[in-house]
Amino acid sequence: MNRIKLIRSARLRSALAGAALTAVIATPALAAEKVGDFALLDHQGYFHQLSYYNDHKAVAFLVQSNADKNLAETARQFAALQARFAAQGVKFFMINPLADQSRAEVKAAAAKYGTDIPVLMDDSQLVAEAMGVTRTGEAVLVDPTTFAMLYQGPAAQLETAIDQVLAGNRVKTATAKAKGQAVSFPARDKHTSKVPSYSKDVAPILAENCARCHRDGGIAPFAMNSHAMIKGWAPMIREVVMTKRMPPGQIDPHVGRFKEDYTLSAEESQALVHWIEAGAQKDGTTDPLAQLKWPETEWAYGEPDLIINVPPQQIPATGVLDYIRVIVPIEGMDRDRWVKASQYVAGDRTVLHHTLNALIPPDVKPSPRAFLGGGDPNQARITAYIPGAQPQHEPENTGGLLKKGSSLALQLHYTTNGKATVDASRIGLWFYDDDEIPAERMTGDCACIFTPTWVPIPAYDNDHEMTQTITIAKDAYIYSMLPHMHFRGKRMRFYADYPDGRSEELLNIAKYNYNWQLDYELAEPLLVPAGTKIRAVGAFDNSAQNPANPDPSRVVPWGQQSWDEMFFGAVTYKYADQSGNAVASK
Repeated sequence: MNRIKLIRSARLRSALAGAALTAVIATPALAAEKVGDFALLDHQGYFHQLSYYNDHKAVAFLVQSNADKNLAETARQFAALQARFAAQGVKFFMINPLADQSRAEVKAAAAKYGTDIPVLMDDSQLVAEAMGVTRTGEAVLVDPTTFAMLYQGPAAQLETAIDQVLAGNRVKTATAKAKGQAVSFPARDKHTSKVPSYSKDVAPILAENCARCHRDGGIAPFAMNSHAMIKGWAPMIREVVMTKRMPPGQIDPHVGRFKEDYTLSAEESQALVHWIEAGAQKDGTTDPLAQLKWPETEWAYGEPDLIINVPPQQIPATGVLDYIRVIVPIEGMDRDRWVKASQYVAGDRTVLHHTLNALIPPDVKPSPRAFLGGGDPNQARITAYIPGAQPQHEPENTGGLLKKGSSLALQLHYTTNGKATVDASRIGLWFYDDDEIPAERMTGDCACIFTPTWVPIPAYDNDHEMTQTITIAKDAYIYSMLPHMHFRGKRMRFYADYPDGRSEELLNIAKYNYNWQLDYELAEPLLVPAGTKIRAVGAFDNSAQNPANPDPSRVVPWGQQSWDEMFFGAVTYKYADQSGNAVASK
């Protein structure tokens, strides 16, 4: 039973004759028939998706609130049920639907309960709405395969309900009223009386967060260019929002501030989902999505000053391809130039997975080590290609030198897709004017694990954690962080461990996705003192529950191909003292 319905009464039709129908959100019943799949972060910042636990017989939830002082004993009883039933295939969570309670507060409450049960933070309240939650202290039991609601009511009756489910029976008393504090849903109540407007509320959300990829010629599978398209895809849009599949590359919004975090706010999610559940109706005489205009060129900063043409690569329909290494002379330069921006445009992004590159100065003979990079710190940075890659623009007054006669060593990784194709990629470069010599240089390092220190990932291990650090030699500004793992990558978190003993979390990629290895740029560069260690903590999921896992029975080594694994935590930074930079003569 859907709790959000489009109400069309005869009285409303009469009152609104000739006008758009108004949708209202119905009050939920005590228990919904299905909750649907969803994903939430817990109070420690770890990602959980209901469907991931479909190898369990049931998932139990306890509605938690710090404001409910009577909940401590109920939480301890819930933990006792976990101790009894966890080995029998029941997963236990608490869920906090109070959007005004912080993680720190919830952590403190969980510590008082004396339990390690994750508390899912339902910041948008959309999951609690889907469950039909009404009070704190309620227990909810869900089938993680069908998403059916099996029980909802007092936690005191949960044990009986679990026993019946494990016995293969229906729960005799599937719903009952709990006695906790009432849970209010301000956004739902607001949208009950006034459904979000497509033209004023929904279309701007989609235009800002989705349409740059979901457009004609974009990388997404359909274009968000009209209300008709959105309404047709509305069920899918709701599903990807509820499971955090989209926007892609999502990070924990409670950690750090970034120029782009690829997440929807709680308010945006509420408006979008409530509008869809109310019928996805159009209002107004114009369609904002149909009015969107996109640049005719694929280049981010106008026509490049120089284009490097990567030699076309013939990619077969099937098979496994070794990494391809090519050295490309950079032609068309009559003098040395300072690079301010670069962009890699893939010829066929369906087969090009990623690239690595390194500049070879004109006075250096190419060798196999050329592909490893390094060398002159004044050297230009030229962006590589990664899934979801954005153009690279240096900060103001920052750049590197590209010498006339240089070459670019490229390492290309392709994956076949069932169709033979040709990848003819291009790299665009934008230069500073001749009378502008940037005074500052960007640098970077990688908290990486290579073969000598690699610990093979055990078979069927669903949370194999690895840690690596780099030390910042001098006072520096941290600009961005980027993760790289393969199919079994699960999460990666970055921390700054300061010389005085303090530690600060900088970035939490709670759900790593091999298809979206993005460079997360801080909203403002972070100054760290000399001796600061940047620590990358990542985990791999080598279990059968990881749908991307090629073979959970395999002990996984380090390797370049995607069915092996890597651990890279790349960090881009700039030393605070730039006075020692050399400037090339003209």
